[in-house]
Amino acid sequence: MNEQNAVERWPSLPLAEWDDTRRTLQRFCQIVGKVRLASAPWRNHWWHAPFYVTTRGMTTSPMAAPDGTFAIDFDCIDHRLVVTCSWGSTESFPLAGLSVAEFYERLFAILPGFGVEVDILARPFDIAPSIPFPDDTTHASYDADAVHRWWRILSRTDMLFKQFNSDFIGKSSPVHMFWHSFDLALTRFSGRPAPEMPTADRVTREAYSHEVISFGWWAGDDRVPAPAFYAYTAPEPADLTTQPLRPDVAHWAPSGGGHLALLMYDDMRGFADPEGAVLEFLQSSYEAGARTAHWPEELTRTNVFTAP
Repeated sequence: MNEQNAVERWPSLPLAEWDDTRRTLQRFCQIVGKVRLASAPWRNHWWHAPFYVTTRGMTTSPMAAPDGTFAIDFDCIDHRLVVTCSWGSTESFPLAGLSVAEFYERLFAILPGFGVEVDILARPFDIAPSIPFPDDTTHASYDADAVHRWWRILSRTDMLFKQFNSDFIGKSSPVHMFWHSFDLALTRFSGRPAPEMPTADRVTREAYSHEVISFGWWAGDDRVPAPAFYAYTAPEPADLTTQPLRPDVAHWAPSGGGHLALLMYDDMRGFADPEGAVLEFLQSSYEAGARTAHWPEELTRTNVFTAP
């Protein structure tokens, strides 16, 4: 694979170029995500909340409806929100040209036709400004080209994370997209409970009830204003940041009360083999956390089954 092909596989996505769209899209996703949260059975670590990458965008996966199941998909090729159900009905509307308030109104006008009646807390979770969804006419940007590039990155990252996780035989999450933090994530567990967090909020306590090493990709935010691959170990062990990361451009960065391992997306795009660089980063980040937190060695294996 030559370098030009690598750049084409991993498109440019400077945060400043589409940040208004990102902020609007995240709020669209939070609206749909809260419908999923209200409609799906509980799973540990909030695994009933995220989305999954598809060949066209993202999906909630099937959720319970009175007469069967329904799903809500973001189509990032035709740029539509699509609501489907198990008895064959489909409704959709375009994503471009809508404010958050209009998106909220249109989705909640569609759902009763599928027999879906849900109540959500109609305001953003943990992002500012926290304008209630029905009142938010401020966020109304939609750059279709940028959204398509963002989804292409998610799609390739989804496959890489699945490849990376093929040698792990302990408990691990699906590869899923959290609308809360707007990142694609994969989490591995040591199998041991973590120390209790009595002062943490309910979301954090459940997410980090057990020891984890988590990996992800995000498009950037106010804390890390550029797209990046990341990893962290929680609880963070002593000496974590003394551990080497690969490739050499990866580095440790402070984040809240701990540290993130970061491989900046634009640095990755400069490699002739960007996929190999990401896999190296993920593996070295795992080794750093597992070594310093003394995770059981038997959680990984080297002889991964390959179908003939």
